Amino acid sequence: MLVLKPTDDKNLIKEYYEKENIPFTDASNLLLATDREEVLGYCLFDINSALTVYKIEPMDDIFLLDGVLRSTLHVGCERGVCDAFYAETAPEAVFESLGFVKDKAEKRLDIDKLFKSCCDCK
Repeated sequence: MLVLKPTDDKNLIKEYYEKENIPFTDASNLLLATDREEVLGYCLFDINSALTVYKIEPMDDIFLLDGVLRSTLHVGCERGVCDAFYAETAPEAVFESLGFVKDKAEKRLDIDKLFKSCCDCK
């Protein structure tokens, strides 16, 4: 069974950030997509006054990546964070093809898309 949820294990979060050469801070978060013990995907993101996506996987499964992104944005919403952005290390073209890029200049993601169908995925 596929499970998508954030982890509270700071050591595991730090391990993923270090593996991707992304600075680890107190705001660093990790959402894992797992099937039993197997990690199928993940998202590295920070939450402060806004949510920032740094890295997302799997790049070879657009439908799972869409689910990981939606789950990550949902975590932000649940924590009262309604502004989401992506860093240079995130796949802008993929986010754009999924219809999540709201403003390329600001690197802003469209959280409102969470409440719409994903049927327009390309």
